[in-house]
Amino acid sequence: MKGFGAGTFGERMADVYDAWYGTRRADATTQQSVDVLAELAAGGTVLELAIGTGRVALPLAARGLTVHGIDASPAMVSKLREKPGGDAIPVTIGDFADVGVAGPFDLVFLVFNTLFNLPTQGEQVRCFRNVARRLSARGVFVVEAFVPDLAGFVDRQAVRTVHVTADSATLEASLHDPVAQTVQYQYIEITPAGTRLYPVPMRYAWPSELDLMARLAGLELLQRWGGWDRSPFTASSSGHVSVYARGASR
Repeated sequence: MKGFGAGTFGERMADVYDAWYGTRRADATTQQSVDVLAELAAGGTVLELAIGTGRVALPLAARGLTVHGIDASPAMVSKLREKPGGDAIPVTIGDFADVGVAGPFDLVFLVFNTLFNLPTQGEQVRCFRNVARRLSARGVFVVEAFVPDLAGFVDRQAVRTVHVTADSATLEASLHDPVAQTVQYQYIEITPAGTRLYPVPMRYAWPSELDLMARLAGLELLQRWGGWDRSPFTASSSGHVSVYARGASR
């Protein structure tokens, strides 16, 4: 997406991220994700890629886990620092595909489709490889992502209503490139104060493609669920939580 850089998402979204996603996804979904991740960490060291405002990292740290983070956006990390416990989490500012910390970690994770924010297959493969280098012998890499559903696109584009109140409307306009496997999302918030734009480009991948990326990095699929509730992953699942590990370590 022209004009979109590594820090653009955070610069645009930092002020609204928790209201848009934290509140709507908090409660049951966040609690389930924290429960699963804490169990997989088994008391070890944890790294969240794209830690953002700390929706998941802060509850994990509150359970006594040693949590580190990486994020490209100082604006998002500033929101994390404003929250109780946010100052205690070490955060590296940078491209999370680099995984620019030494490790090793017993758990590295990416939630809420964030792997797809890496704009190319090559960047996603690089992320897997760098994660694998920083996992401990018993470490796991957890990825939460949607299963692509292309039925909503007509002429490779779509518009839908996201949220409506008496004083605002939020729309999602998107353009799909099936060759590059990219969707250029633009969220349009209309309020009495004016219109604000929140661009979110994504490069999606099918679960089988993620499994191949893992194999290229020396990892294997250990578990795959249809969600944080550990429901079975089936042909009707709209998303998945996938757990990767070194095959020899299991």
